[in-house]
Amino acid sequence: MRHFGVRHRFCTQTLGVDKGYKNQSFYRKHFDTEETRVNELFAQAQACKVLVEKCSVSIQDIQAHLAQGHVAIVLVNSGVLHCELCSSPAKYCCFAPRGHRCFCRTPDYQGHFIVLRGYSRATGSIFYNNPAFADRMCSTSVSNFEEARTSYGTDEDILFVYVDS
Repeated sequence: MRHFGVRHRFCTQTLGVDKGYKNQSFYRKHFDTEETRVNELFAQAQACKVLVEKCSVSIQDIQAHLAQGHVAIVLVNSGVLHCELCSSPAKYCCFAPRGHRCFCRTPDYQGHFIVLRGYSRATGSIFYNNPAFADRMCSTSVSNFEEARTSYGTDEDILFVYVDS
């Protein structure tokens, strides 16, 4: 963002890594390595002119940002997020290190970033692009979006991007 001069603001409830995740199945295997890496990135943020704030963001804050024509990149639990426009739910597959054998499952937590594009107050919908599906816009209810973005593991991470920059 800094390299391209894009105005932004990153909000999270945890500056660095939440040690409470250490024993969670979705973090356990690589926790120690990732903890060091992520904490170093947070420590370097200010020097790199990355605006990071420890705060909780309301759905009204998000809607106001979208209403101004901006976008936001949000960490969600994609196992909870359900697109009302897609005919079938996404499958989560892990590939073995060798070969392309797929083990499909629905995990308790699957961290995934989506790009918020807009909302409809009339229908109570949030519109977003899912990088896993490059060819379509998705939609979900505000309540489903809130459940997905505030799920344990997300730290309510959100990157506000200002398109006028």
